[in-house]
Amino acid sequence: MSDAPTAARIAAAAREILLNEGADAVTMRRVAAAAGISPMATYRHYPNRETLVRAVADALFAEVAQGWGKRPHTDLMSRMYGLLDDFLDFALGSPNLYTFLHTDRREDARRFPSDFLSGTSPTFTPLLTLVRQGMGEGLLREDDPLEVTLTLVAHAQGMVQLYLGGRMALSEADFRALCKRTTGRILHGIAGTAQ
Repeated sequence: MSDAPTAARIAAAAREILLNEGADAVTMRRVAAAAGISPMATYRHYPNRETLVRAVADALFAEVAQGWGKRPHTDLMSRMYGLLDDFLDFALGSPNLYTFLHTDRREDARRFPSDFLSGTSPTFTPLLTLVRQGMGEGLLREDDPLEVTLTLVAHAQGMVQLYLGGRMALSEADFRALCKRTTGRILHGIAGTAQ
């Protein structure tokens, strides 16, 4: 690690702590120790803890988003279920990152509705696109696409919160199956006449 540029060593150390223990565990002193530098050296590259955590989280989320929505599919509904699988892979595979990005209170967090209409969310935007397409093709009932997408996302996030909070006595496989069934009930409820 000592051969890497200092900024990269700092980011790598912070990344490891964030993924393993959560954002609250990332401190400049702890990151400096893990990177093998003095605490003051971290401030030459990152002016404060929030900037460091945000930079690391953004880089991690960009990695996650690269594969988002790329699963093979046969139709619109299989694409929607593929996005659900992407979300579950992310939330269950990186629960500390998920918590930081989706449930921790942050000033720079996206806000509904304007930030979600802007198309900048790598996870919300693909589903919004599919909902609009489904409504356009008559597969989903005509409604407010933004609010329908929010309903689907909020359902999945709520399920994950219950699971990560230990409120579901299910294996991961059984939990994933439950998410698909309950999401299917929502999709069935908003299905259009072309279904």
